[in-house]
Amino acid sequence: MSDSGPSASGIAGPRPAGRAEVRAVLRLAQPPARRFAPGLAAGVLSAVFAVALLASSAWLITRAAEQPPVMFLSMAVVGVRAFALGRSAFRYLERLASHDAAFRQLADLRVGIFSRILPLSPAGLGGTSRGDLLSRLVRDVDDLQDFPLRVVQPLATAGVLLSVSVVGVWLVLPAAGVTLALALLVAGLLATVTSSALSARSERQLAPLRGALAGEVLEVVENLDVLSAFGALDARLATLAAADDRLRRASLRRSLGVGVQGAVLSLFAGLATVAALQVGIPALSGPAGLSGPGFVVVVLVPMAVFEVFGMIPLALGVWRQVRSSAARVATAVPTSVPTEIPAESVTEPTDAPADAMSTTSVSAHPVLELTDVGARWPGSVTPAVTGITLRLAPGDRVHLAGPSGAGKTTLAQTLVRFLDYTGSYRLDGVEARTLAPAEVRRRVGLCEQRPWLFDDSIRQNLLFARTTATDDDLEAVLARVGLGEWAAKRGGLDARVGERGALVSGGQAQRIALARALLADFAVLIVDEPTANVDEAQGDVLVRDILVTAAEDGRAVLLISHTPVPDDLITARVVVPGPAR
Repeated sequence: MSDSGPSASGIAGPRPAGRAEVRAVLRLAQPPARRFAPGLAAGVLSAVFAVALLASSAWLITRAAEQPPVMFLSMAVVGVRAFALGRSAFRYLERLASHDAAFRQLADLRVGIFSRILPLSPAGLGGTSRGDLLSRLVRDVDDLQDFPLRVVQPLATAGVLLSVSVVGVWLVLPAAGVTLALALLVAGLLATVTSSALSARSERQLAPLRGALAGEVLEVVENLDVLSAFGALDARLATLAAADDRLRRASLRRSLGVGVQGAVLSLFAGLATVAALQVGIPALSGPAGLSGPGFVVVVLVPMAVFEVFGMIPLALGVWRQVRSSAARVATAVPTSVPTEIPAESVTEPTDAPADAMSTTSVSAHPVLELTDVGARWPGSVTPAVTGITLRLAPGDRVHLAGPSGAGKTTLAQTLVRFLDYTGSYRLDGVEARTLAPAEVRRRVGLCEQRPWLFDDSIRQNLLFARTTATDDDLEAVLARVGLGEWAAKRGGLDARVGERGALVSGGQAQRIALARALLADFAVLIVDEPTANVDEAQGDVLVRDILVTAAEDGRAVLLISHTPVPDDLITARVVVPGPAR
């Protein structure tokens, strides 16, 4: 045996995400065409109508100054009204349709991300801190909605509008169309390069820095009592302040880039107008015979065009942030499950017995047999546990002993199929790898070293083990594990246990976990280091109660503990060596 858990097994931190993995996450974030197209079409029409409104208004005002018969202005008047109403209407429809599509896709994205992460949990998530993982699955996933809203749609809208505008101005005055196209090209290149130089690194760092800050906050909040007791709180708060400062500086650098980018675009919008004046004034008296209203159109349209054109550099900046978030999500939920994690869906091997895949082939009280079983944590190059051979029949109480770091927790995770294994692991003669992991977990249950308690009542912490249990059932099982009187004094089943069981002792948490296991009626119960968080006297009583209570129902118990257990409480003992030095 060797290391006992992911933190001690040489697992590296999260690996960089590949391009294919990032693209896979972005595909999940992009709504399908049938949802996305209506919003895109409305956005394009809204932008086109905004430019058309300015052009028609300028033409109408200038033409009206020439005092023509009103019939020559009626079409322009109708156009101005239509474009004004259409711009607002299509803008509303664009927001409605595009956000509806993005939010619907965000729901699908969340489901897709969680469905991909479930096979990895819990053994495959040891390389990422809980705070950073929470940031990836909440903030980074939320950021992915910006991909269709602030990247794809603005780029597509701006592309269509710029093409239409340049062609429209060119039709009025070819030279003005050319100068507008050149101004847009130079402004786009210069604004993008400037923004990238000033803020590209910050935009890519925002998501990781948010994750780091979330991890620091969670670490301080969860360990506030320990940090205070050892006088380390000030130092940890200084670390937290440093993480916050790094995030603040990155946000400021990004804002600087956005500001400079806006200044560049404003400059070139003015230059495009000046260029239109330069080529338009001679055309008024030239052979082309440019009219006054046409001259005003080619001079003023660049202002409206550049307002929409400003979406392109902004979209590229958002793209860098979105890609960073997609990469972080991809590293948390890789496209393929590590080989050390068993697949949830199992296909029958060609040489497997005919009954190997039947869920009824494993009895309600199976015999568990291990032969030379080994396992390792994802990313580790060396096994965390090797050479385990034992047998558990109904009613057996086996004590698996070994020093700290011997791999006992790894074995517990393996028996409930959170980790895959080498060697042979059979339930009633059926190889466990030919069964779905969920089927194994219906027969084999685990009471962990640090059982998870929800920040809720005792009732809710028990009910999820058997949702049909009545209050009488819950009170009876609490009495069986020695918590009946304790629960009554605290207010009964409605008493709260606090966040992660903060309001109960370590021994009480273990007894609540045992009560859940009894409610779930596991045929084989794995109890991992139940005395780790209690004193010696309470630990002895707890171990006795666990073994006696579990044995009353004829279930098999594997007690994993490095502390001695009296011979009268167990039927067999397996001692394993510690890790090699």
